[in-house]
Amino acid sequence: MVCGGFFCTKNALSALNILYVLVSLLLIGVAAWGKWFGLVSSIRVVAGVIGVGVFLLLVAFVGLCGALKHNQVLLFFYMIILFVVFILQFSVSCACLAVNKDQQNHLLQIGWSKSNETQRDIEKTLNCCGFSDVNYNGSCAASCFNQKPHSCETCSNIIQRYAGDVLRFVGGIGLFFSFTEILGVWLAYRYRNLKDPHSNPGAFL
Repeated sequence: MVCGGFFCTKNALSALNILYVLVSLLLIGVAAWGKWFGLVSSIRVVAGVIGVGVFLLLVAFVGLCGALKHNQVLLFFYMIILFVVFILQFSVSCACLAVNKDQQNHLLQIGWSKSNETQRDIEKTLNCCGFSDVNYNGSCAASCFNQKPHSCETCSNIIQRYAGDVLRFVGGIGLFFSFTEILGVWLAYRYRNLKDPHSNPGAFL
């Protein structure tokens, strides 16, 4: 049977949603692992990553059930949800690839000011203190802060060395997955309009 047939489309849609299940479990596992080993102390960051993983898992579950049962309602809602996710993810990915240095610095400054827990995580991980200046009369989670003589570097300098590469990487990964999502929409649309050869010949499911 050619790849445009019923069973090939069903298998392709099922395989795509199994991939989404694996990615969602990976997101949940990495977030839980980071929190368990103390790599990330911010509850909001962990909860956000786990929330994205759970949402993706639910979408994949809907798509997988719709593919296996050839359920028109599940496939319809799967198409709608996946298309909305595609628009959002494609927009964010393009923004990540288009942001310039000044915009990066502004966004980093906003993110830095949002959470003290995130600040401590960054200072501890990158061994830096403060965003744009080091206050040796304050506190800092970096190991360099307690060394004599003081040799701490500001976190903005370290982050900006890698921010561009990270944003391009995130944008590229986001674009890749956004195209898999539009592929999922197309497969679901095509699959909904295909007749199951094992069903009643007079029925169109």
